[in-house]
Amino acid sequence: MTKIYLRGVILLYLLAQALITVDAIAAHGIGAPKAKLWEKWTAHDPAATSKLDHSAWGQFLKKYVRPHASGVNRIAYAKVEDADRRKLDSYIGQLAETPISRFSRDEQFAYWVNLYNALTIKVILDAYPVDSIRDIRSGLFSAGPWDKRLIAVEGEQHTLNDIEHRILRPIWKDPRVHYAVNCASISCPNLQPVPFRGATRDVLLDKAAREFINHPRGARVDRGRLVVASIYVWFQEDFGNSDKGVIEHLRRYASPKLSDSLSSVMRIADDRYDWTLNDVGASTVVQETQQRRRRGSFYGQSR
Repeated sequence: MTKIYLRGVILLYLLAQALITVDAIAAHGIGAPKAKLWEKWTAHDPAATSKLDHSAWGQFLKKYVRPHASGVNRIAYAKVEDADRRKLDSYIGQLAETPISRFSRDEQFAYWVNLYNALTIKVILDAYPVDSIRDIRSGLFSAGPWDKRLIAVEGEQHTLNDIEHRILRPIWKDPRVHYAVNCASISCPNLQPVPFRGATRDVLLDKAAREFINHPRGARVDRGRLVVASIYVWFQEDFGNSDKGVIEHLRRYASPKLSDSLSSVMRIADDRYDWTLNDVGASTVVQETQQRRRRGSFYGQSR
């Protein structure tokens, strides 16, 4: 009996150490997924004129996305009615049944972004209440739901990581993708209160970029030191693959005041990320200690 007990203690210890290792890797930003093309999804029809209906998603966003005085859009997760959860499930099911490879590139972009964001909301609602999306594990050794197979599209199972890193990033090669997909966290670019649509995607992407970059959680120059959101470090390859490239990208969307401040810096001095859930009830002030504790913490080898 004593041997069995000791083996159990040792096993629990080793498991705890493994989980600590995963979080340690996450805390240093190691393991951020690279853009790796899923060849199947390069198929599209440039001549296609069909438009997808995202009105159900639009109604959900209008009802539950709450712009906040802090500049960070919040979601009223606790207020979502059962009928609206069923409508959300129905919308996701509608997207799953769509032969998206037959649509134009613009319609495909809106499709994948809206699907990603709708799935993320569903994941949160299914687990709610939670303090952070990273508390929802997709496996024993992963922080967050990004590697969990959530939906089948045209016969292929997809995770959130697949949508972002194997479809959106490698196909469009547009750094503004990072302002479109929402990870349900305070430091994430805002979940927009309207759906993405093929015809207006560039307008909405530029709006989202300006909102994030000109908010202190996106970029700020403090006593000559540039502090940025960790996405610019994790995914620097999408922003020119250097500090200089990131700064040039920031200036493209920065206000005149921020742009002037950026002109005097040459490198990124620090990066921060707060994984607190973007809930209506979340604190509007991110404490410095919390920022430092969560600094640079990645999704746990997944996003």
